[in-house]
Amino acid sequence: MAVNVIKISRISPETNSVEPLILPLTFFDLLWIKSSPTKRVTFYRLTESSHDAFYSVILPKLERSLSLTLTHFLPLSGHLKWNPQDPKPHIVVFPEDTVSLTVAESSADFSRISDKGLRPKAELRALVPELPVSSDSASVLSLQITLFPNQGFCIGSADHHAAMPSWTDKRRQTGLEPKILELMSYLDKDNARSLRLSPFKEVDDDVVRITLEINQENVHKLKERAKNESTYSADLHLSTFVVTFAYVWTCMVKTRGGEPDRPVRFRYAADFRNRLDPPVPETYFGNCVVSVVLDEYKAKMFLGEDGFVNGVKILSDSVKGCGSRGVESIWEQYEEGKKNFKMGTQALSVSGSNQFGMYGRDGTGGVEIGVSLKKCEMDVFISLFTNGLDN
Repeated sequence: MAVNVIKISRISPETNSVEPLILPLTFFDLLWIKSSPTKRVTFYRLTESSHDAFYSVILPKLERSLSLTLTHFLPLSGHLKWNPQDPKPHIVVFPEDTVSLTVAESSADFSRISDKGLRPKAELRALVPELPVSSDSASVLSLQITLFPNQGFCIGSADHHAAMPSWTDKRRQTGLEPKILELMSYLDKDNARSLRLSPFKEVDDDVVRITLEINQENVHKLKERAKNESTYSADLHLSTFVVTFAYVWTCMVKTRGGEPDRPVRFRYAADFRNRLDPPVPETYFGNCVVSVVLDEYKAKMFLGEDGFVNGVKILSDSVKGCGSRGVESIWEQYEEGKKNFKMGTQALSVSGSNQFGMYGRDGTGGVEIGVSLKKCEMDVFISLFTNGLDN
């Protein structure tokens, strides 16, 4: 999909600050230092506004809104820095710092690109800006507005996962920071003290993406199925997250098929705002999630008719344990999983949450699930996913 860049603007916060702002990173931030940027695209249908009106009215309002927003979230306009003499990175915001805003146009079919159906994943990549990263400096946020003339526009964002506004209350430090830095050195000896992101494979041309839905009725049926088929039904934590992830997890393992004794491993991000003592204030805005890595299992545990129920039991136990185990214990399991990861393991991770307000815009409830797979695998996955819900 061709995207024509019109201009690149630098948007500054509307503030009179003259002093640099320096924010240390916490354990919850350091966890994500080597993670790929969080990328999102939000679409807005707009058919009644002309091309000129977009640039003369709508775009200036968006730029103004961004400037005002950055005033309340100053760290988003700064940079992640890791100076050679510092033991760990930190966020620095200078008065002259800005956020890069790319303005582009595309002649592509807005309805097809914004639809939830199958589309090449590479097309969505073109709607998200790059996040500049070097060995000692990384931008926190980059934005891109792409106009589809007479159809609508979208806003793509890329933000550094480790550089959300940091929480600096020293009472809540866990003492795990040195262990994180040691693990970074163990996993990447040549670039342990670098902000460069871990290399990731380029998206193949045959990788497609789809957004599937599990509505409230589906969630209820999955919960009832788990109760009826499990011998541990009284002890299960049957949240929407547990039954949804267990169902997708089972479909993924069955899609891959293959050797039943092959290893599979699963990971999700747990919200720890209400699991710390004392708890995080409700107004806190920043990283407070921990990556929970489950034990390694054999694929055959999820290939049979009882695969879904097995997944529910494992996830239920894990979620219930988050509150009692503590962040130190969860970190130890994460560290062990990283060090003992086997080549050929099918790894599945989930990001996002069904509790985010952005997923409730249509008012139907339920969960949206974004999946990217090769086309041949996607056909199998969709069949398993839809037929399982219908039955």
